[in-house]
Amino acid sequence: MLTLLNLLSAVALLIWGTHIVRTGILRVYGSNLRRLLSRSVRRRPLAFASGIGVTALVQSSNATALLVSSFVAQGLMLLAPALAIMLGADVGTALMARVLTLDLSWLSPLLIFFGVIFFLSRKQTRLGQLGRVGIGLGLIILALQLIIAAAEPITTAKGVKVLFSSLTGDVLLDALTGALFAMVSYSSLAAVLLTATLAASKVISLKVALCLVIGANLGSGVLALLSSSLQNPAGRRVALGSLLFKLAGCILVLPLVGPLANWIDSWPISTAELVIAFHLLYNSVRCTLCLPLTVPMARFCDWLLPDRPQPDDVAKPRHLDPADLETPSLALANAVRETLRMGDIVEQMLNNLLHLLRGGDPLLGKDIHRLDDDIDALYTAIKLYLARMPREDLGERDSRRWAEIIELTINLEQAGDIIERMLDDVQSKNNAQGRAFSDEGLGEIVSLHDQLVENLHLALSVFLNGDLENAKRLRRAKQRFRILERRFAHAHVSRLHQQVVQSIETSALHLGLIGDMKRLNSLFCAIAYAVLDNPDAPDAVEDEHAPAAPSHFFEPEIGSHR
Repeated sequence: MLTLLNLLSAVALLIWGTHIVRTGILRVYGSNLRRLLSRSVRRRPLAFASGIGVTALVQSSNATALLVSSFVAQGLMLLAPALAIMLGADVGTALMARVLTLDLSWLSPLLIFFGVIFFLSRKQTRLGQLGRVGIGLGLIILALQLIIAAAEPITTAKGVKVLFSSLTGDVLLDALTGALFAMVSYSSLAAVLLTATLAASKVISLKVALCLVIGANLGSGVLALLSSSLQNPAGRRVALGSLLFKLAGCILVLPLVGPLANWIDSWPISTAELVIAFHLLYNSVRCTLCLPLTVPMARFCDWLLPDRPQPDDVAKPRHLDPADLETPSLALANAVRETLRMGDIVEQMLNNLLHLLRGGDPLLGKDIHRLDDDIDALYTAIKLYLARMPREDLGERDSRRWAEIIELTINLEQAGDIIERMLDDVQSKNNAQGRAFSDEGLGEIVSLHDQLVENLHLALSVFLNGDLENAKRLRRAKQRFRILERRFAHAHVSRLHQQVVQSIETSALHLGLIGDMKRLNSLFCAIAYAVLDNPDAPDAVEDEHAPAAPSHFFEPEIGSHR
């Protein structure tokens, strides 16, 4: 029993080391890997090569599958090049299995020792995260040694020999057993290494070992499909296509396992190395042959998993992929895109309100209420998504970005509420009684609306790019809007003094609308001060008219602001 526990703990250590390497690489180079994958979709050979490279870095084809599935789910990548990347990921996994089986025992203590020093001393820096990667690599090498050491006593036990003696004839049963190994250990690499150890100890024959390797590859495909179960149909098609490619390879190769075992057995290398070499050869040949078939496979997966019709209710987040939460740069980029979507909905609400003021379709009021519900739903989704991020691993820049996203989403949610209240005022006051604004009054509201939408566009640009010059432009635009609002308010009072009937009838509504627009403008322009207050921004000049930064800006409370 103790020997079995040692083996299981060694496998667990291997999985944990792989997880540490994956998260460390993604936190340091996540954006670059994302850019590499997104730019390699034009040519299948390039996509194939990028899948090999990325998987070799992150030490896991499942991690590559999660990245690629999120791209396809968000509409950033077509399915065919995504399948080409997944084929490259399978080859990358087999290649790293060969590299990690070399005698690197001397490297493990060095990687762990220096990795711990760098990680604990500079945790929030890139060097600290690279130290985390070193720890993970050291643990992987150590775990491989422990697996070999723990498996040796097991292979000599009579019960184990009896158990594996059943795997001597049925290639399908052997393959299913290998798939089960991979799924239980949550790693095809661990299953392949255990198979190589059993074959080297003569517990199983080479033929059985090859069947177990083929099955382990199939099990990794099942794992990827299960991991993508929470994604939309577009994201699940990536894992489905990869699994179907592996299933096809399994069906074609299993009948030839006997002749292949006889051929490979003549190679002048050890039995364990024969198993690892077959793993690399099998994946390389299978993936190369499947590469031209990615387009037909994509069509077949589209037919098997069609898009579900979206219900006509509140908006659902499109970019908040839970798989990216372990990679802060990717998760923050997802939240930024969803926040920009909130900004687009606010603009649509403003435009619908203006059409309604001009005598447009009264049904636009229902659209405004529905759009405000969309903003509330997206705000809640972004807030909860950011709350799930591991903030203790965020660097200073990512922490500021986290706070900026929270701040802007709060402001946009408040803006939606203000616009909805403006609609209620329009419907319940003078306009509901058939009264209309004077030509001058309507022109003033239109001018303020146009300036407000322009400031919203500029604010979203500043939020996205953090450009200092545009932030200064936005700050000046805020002051111009205030001057314009005061001038229009004085002009309205002048019309009241001149006894303009339309101005008298709509006075309360007119002044209320321009006051609400002023508040909306302040909410939109607040992002300028976040950029100008950034200590990394050069020449940031304090604005004597700028409001003080809210106390929750850098440490916002995750909860309702109402």
